[in-house]
Amino acid sequence: MATSSGRGHLTAITGLVAAMGGPIVITALLSMVGTASARDYVFLYLGLVAVLGTLTGLRSALTAAALSFVLVDYFFLPPVHSLAIADPSDLIDLVVFAAVAVAAGGVGSGRRRAQIEAERLSAQLLHSNAQLEHLEREQAEAAALAVRLAQTQQQVRVLEASDRLRSDLLANVSHELRTPLASILTGATDLLARPRLPAPVHGDVEAIIGQARRLERLVSDLLDMARIEAHALTLDPVEIDLGDAVDAAAARLRLASPGRPVAIDLPPDGLEVLADWDRLGQILDNLLQNANRHAPSGTPITVEAAPGKRSMIIVRVIDQGPGVPVEQRERIFERFVRGLPGGETEAHARGAVSRGTGLGLAIVRGLVEAHAGRVWIEDSEEGEGAHFAFTLPAASPTDPRS
Repeated sequence: MATSSGRGHLTAITGLVAAMGGPIVITALLSMVGTASARDYVFLYLGLVAVLGTLTGLRSALTAAALSFVLVDYFFLPPVHSLAIADPSDLIDLVVFAAVAVAAGGVGSGRRRAQIEAERLSAQLLHSNAQLEHLEREQAEAAALAVRLAQTQQQVRVLEASDRLRSDLLANVSHELRTPLASILTGATDLLARPRLPAPVHGDVEAIIGQARRLERLVSDLLDMARIEAHALTLDPVEIDLGDAVDAAAARLRLASPGRPVAIDLPPDGLEVLADWDRLGQILDNLLQNANRHAPSGTPITVEAAPGKRSMIIVRVIDQGPGVPVEQRERIFERFVRGLPGGETEAHARGAVSRGTGLGLAIVRGLVEAHAGRVWIEDSEEGEGAHFAFTLPAASPTDPRS
């Protein structure tokens, strides 16, 4: 808008200069050919007026016409060098000249206005076309966005349906597997309680009960691992006295392995964590059972805890076993990986039935991460065994400097 105004102002100044200078230049040129002959070239003034009207507008054309009228009268009509007119026919010719000049300027000016209007309309049309193209692009982008949104919503619905199906499948599998196992355990236990049961049958029944319980643990571990990987694990976090949870886990280990001492080292003021009681017990049970499998018979397992950073509690389970080599400390938390004596690991190891399912530490990691914590193996001196550590959120903020 400012550019158009400046361009129009420049055109007006140029037109005024041409309207003043053009007739003077023509007059100077015609004066060289003599007064009589010059009158034959008066049409040059008309051409100048027409050109000015077309290029610069009516105002400069009228200015050039008026100045040409005066110059023609003064220099070329007798008596020359005077604005008086001796011959009436010269007056008529001069009036006709003025009228034609004004008409030519008006026609040229009208053509210029039409040209300017056409240019304005053309620019407006170009602007409208640009806006239309921009609107079409926006509509196309909006349509594409709507399609992507619809696809995303459909994917969300599919994922929700898949999650529901997975949850239903886990519930059905849990029911279908645990029900017959419970029946086997109940029947075998009742059979074992019968009096005068022959010794060979008694041993076979005890073996059935042991294998059924092992299978029950395997089914439970598989279902827990499936829930963790499917993000279908549900927790009921409450404020828990960590000492109570550790004492309960140690008592369960003593029932399974009466000869294994468990040392508990907790602050005298106690520590409270925000956790699910059952899942916290499962974490501690798996770590204690893992330590019990790998530590030499009769050596103690130590459970200690202390406040950590960022309102977390650090819990450590330390055994006197062979430890875990540095290069295997991440892989040991993968599913179906078992720790073997000498620091070796084996997936689906044959003949290693007594060493567990290979899911215990993977479940520990999944459960700890579900509590917004992490689990790792700390560095230890040679011969000090494995130092498993994990974090849980404190039930109340701890000292950030600790």
